[in-house]
Amino acid sequence: MTTLLALDTATEACSVALLHNGQVLSHYEVIPRLHAQRLLPMIKQLLAEGGVALSALDAIAFGRGPGAFTGVRIAIGVVQGLAFALERPVLPISNLAVLAQRSLREHGAQQVAAAIDARMDEVYWGCYRAEAGEMRLLGTEAVLPPEQAVLPRGGAGQWFGAGTGWGTYAARIATAVSGQDGQMLPHAQDLLSLAQFAWARGEAVPADQAQPVYLRDQVATPKGSL
Repeated sequence: MTTLLALDTATEACSVALLHNGQVLSHYEVIPRLHAQRLLPMIKQLLAEGGVALSALDAIAFGRGPGAFTGVRIAIGVVQGLAFALERPVLPISNLAVLAQRSLREHGAQQVAAAIDARMDEVYWGCYRAEAGEMRLLGTEAVLPPEQAVLPRGGAGQWFGAGTGWGTYAARIATAVSGQDGQMLPHAQDLLSLAQFAWARGEAVPADQAQPVYLRDQVATPKGSL
């Protein structure tokens, strides 16, 4: 049996989830600016509830972004610390994909336009379609003004809008949706679902490859190089 730990701190939500012996446990809290203080205690509590030792983990999945830069960094720091110590691989998962997966779980949405408020009058944007229970990316993920957020080619049918980008900019997003949840945040339970698919495909990578995906190129520019 595979044992996976998933964690996410890329938005206002802080969440962890555990798969062990086919059972899933999860903790989810919306605690802006408290992720660094709460994440490790949440992991410890979850493992205790599941009766699972850290050494029993096969891999650790995490939200790789896009999202809040500090939040993504917190997750990667914790993941790398644990994964290096345990000599375990990691599974980087898109936070936009996690929103789409949550939309499938909670709303039965088969096609999801995921949008996270990226500040600076932009949204992180990605469109997903369900395939055998997994939300798969159509086209590419991007950061762009709300007016430029459009469906990919072949995007016929009903779409569901998920994420804070819809909550902030719905009136400026031209994409037509049959329903939306503008308050939805990524949940580690759905990250864990996506991680299981990735694990089965052999997509785990070494801990040093746990890198953030910000989508904004300038954010990753080293200081002094401008």
